Amino acid sequence: MAVTEHTKTIQGFLFLLAVCAGVSCTDTAAVIAVKEDSLIACSNGLPSGYKLTSANSALPASGNESQEGMVWIPGGQYTMGAADREGREDEYPQHTVMLQGFWMDKTEVTNAQFRAFVAATGYITTAEKDVDWQELKKQLPAGTPKPPDSALLASSLVFSQPGNPVSLQHAAAWWTWKRGANWQQPQGPGSSIKGKDDYPVVHISWYDAQAYCQWAGKRLPTEAEWEYAARGGASNAVYPWGNDAIENGQPKANTWQGTFPYTNTAWDRYNRSAPVGSFPANGYGLLDMAGNVWEWCHDWYHPQTYAQEGIQVNPKGPAASFDPMEPTIPKKVVRGGSFLCHDSYCKGYRVTARMKSSPDTGLEHTGFRCVRDSLPTKAQ
Repeated sequence: MAVTEHTKTIQGFLFLLAVCAGVSCTDTAAVIAVKEDSLIACSNGLPSGYKLTSANSALPASGNESQEGMVWIPGGQYTMGAADREGREDEYPQHTVMLQGFWMDKTEVTNAQFRAFVAATGYITTAEKDVDWQELKKQLPAGTPKPPDSALLASSLVFSQPGNPVSLQHAAAWWTWKRGANWQQPQGPGSSIKGKDDYPVVHISWYDAQAYCQWAGKRLPTEAEWEYAARGGASNAVYPWGNDAIENGQPKANTWQGTFPYTNTAWDRYNRSAPVGSFPANGYGLLDMAGNVWEWCHDWYHPQTYAQEGIQVNPKGPAASFDPMEPTIPKKVVRGGSFLCHDSYCKGYRVTARMKSSPDTGLEHTGFRCVRDSLPTKAQ
């Protein structure tokens, strides 16, 4: 694949994309090589290097303590992790987790909900800020040259569907670093969320999600809570709907159909994200726990998180992050898959699938939902 001139202008960011998959980059203008288990197609938004401003450090609370739009998830004990051989190494071993009950948003946070937050607080998202080169270069090999200032302007990664077959080893073939792409312009300048109030908000970093939770009086789910809720009360089910293959019968989630990444048959009726609640709920009444957009969790990522003895009670993840693919970059967990997930490249829509991304990143298929600690006020 030829590297475009635009790609060459963001060489530092492309390096991050490459090392994300555990691939060395010997020439900063080289083609990106990405393995099948890479985050790029499914979960990881690059580049890192954003820094929150003080204007976003203290946000007023909305004062809304209502559980409207949330579902009560009863506490209980379950076996966390993959039960079959389809999981990645970090999905093992299975282990017992005990959780208290909690409320969870029935859907992913929508554009309308996020707009209300921004209107009330004046919050500016990560994707709307220029990249801080001093922060970014800390995550790059010594001596990496600084990109042109134009490449450090507020931008985000947008999915750009190629018109012909491409190697799955080159993620740059379907990702574009686009200036002006953010939650209000998901595909960049000229795009809009007008008429899409009920679509999940995207281009959201972990910090953005945290800020929204603070305002809403909620929090992000722990990884253990997320998987427990996604299972919908079923034991060892592969997907939120059970064990039936995703394309058997009626559409079950918004994922990729056809040949990734250049042909999407849109059998599920959507080529990109879908309005929240477009597919059947799981056993707990939660919607879109598979596909549509990736969802941030509270936890730091570590490949050995599950290597614990005994029953884990309300686990909140490791104290620090470690990703052997990028040992210098802290990562947070994302769960659930997105509209780009396909079994030929990634099956992030499995309930046990773990992915990770640095907390200052977000892109076109990354969003979130919230939880709240409370006793139920009425029967659910």
